[in-house]
Amino acid sequence: MISSVLPTYNRAPLSFVKGEGSWLIEADGRRFLDLGAGIAVNTLGHANPELAQVLKDQADTLWHVSNLYKIPAQEALADKLTELTFADTCFFTNSGTEAAELAIKMARKYWYEKGQPEKIEVITFAGCFHGRSSAAIAASGAEKMIKGFGPMLEGFVHLPFGEWETVADHVTDKTAAILIEPVQGEGGIRVVPDEALKLLRKICDEKGALLIFDEVQCGVARTGKLFAHEYAGVTPDIMMIAKGIGGGFPLGAVLATEEAASGMTAGTHGSTYGGNPLGCAIGLKVLSIVSDPAFLAEVNRKAGLMRQKLEELVAAHPDVFEGVRGEGLMLGLKCKVAPADLVAKGYAEGVLAVPAADNVVRLLPALNISDAEIAEAVSRIDAAAGAL
Repeated sequence: MISSVLPTYNRAPLSFVKGEGSWLIEADGRRFLDLGAGIAVNTLGHANPELAQVLKDQADTLWHVSNLYKIPAQEALADKLTELTFADTCFFTNSGTEAAELAIKMARKYWYEKGQPEKIEVITFAGCFHGRSSAAIAASGAEKMIKGFGPMLEGFVHLPFGEWETVADHVTDKTAAILIEPVQGEGGIRVVPDEALKLLRKICDEKGALLIFDEVQCGVARTGKLFAHEYAGVTPDIMMIAKGIGGGFPLGAVLATEEAASGMTAGTHGSTYGGNPLGCAIGLKVLSIVSDPAFLAEVNRKAGLMRQKLEELVAAHPDVFEGVRGEGLMLGLKCKVAPADLVAKGYAEGVLAVPAADNVVRLLPALNISDAEIAEAVSRIDAAAGAL
């Protein structure tokens, strides 16, 4: 008999009833150090008092009015995002998947309005993950994503990850955009080299295509920069964000230059809940905290501390681990064992991590995790590795 909740997840046998910073408390009272943060969502930890106060204040004032009207909190968040980034304009969504849908629509509509309707193809890369809508799974092209859901939406070209010098050979008169995650999350914490991002920017400029960055998982201070592409010193035409910007509240956005967004006129896109007062009030508070240079410096310091401890862990368990990869507090343990086995042993030791592709276990803690909690977390992973 099917459960009342559609069984599309292989859920762990854990039921959390309370969160406190970097900790989650199970219904039976057990405490777990959370190195998943809701898959890079709980930027400032669980039940953050500053975010909770903003939510309460907004809930006492106004919840929802729809985008039929101006929303002051939405305009304030858009102003802040455009001030801090390459973008001139923003559209707010509820999730990364919705952001991906708009980013793809925006790129195709741009070329249509420029009198080049044949430019519909979007180049993506093996291991990518842009969500689970029809367009997003077509963008992935991975069998595990598309099997059984055909026919697939056309217009995507899938290239190998890492063969950057060959990308230009695949850009044609039909290419609308190149879409890439500066750091792949689901793909196994694979960092795209700075020189590769610079090359992609050059290719787009020379061949007439838009560059789209998916920073849904790697953005919003996760890598120690406000956005991961800043390390390369290049900017996209369109960028997708979500997860961390809401600090746990459903919120996403598409950021774009005025030129790239020029095709998206009144009536071309919409969202009932996107950019509602509750989400934008919280997003504005998150952004005000994580964009502070002192906060970003702390993320980098903690990332260095955690990476050092993880390198020591890898050296202590050569039969379990191959190495550490990632940027900032978006880290991965490359395993010699099945990632799911390490994650399961972690449950027994009271530490939560997230499996990924390429035999990697993701570590995505709250960005305000303490030094003591980092040490305790690595100690618990050490015990889990020892159990293997």
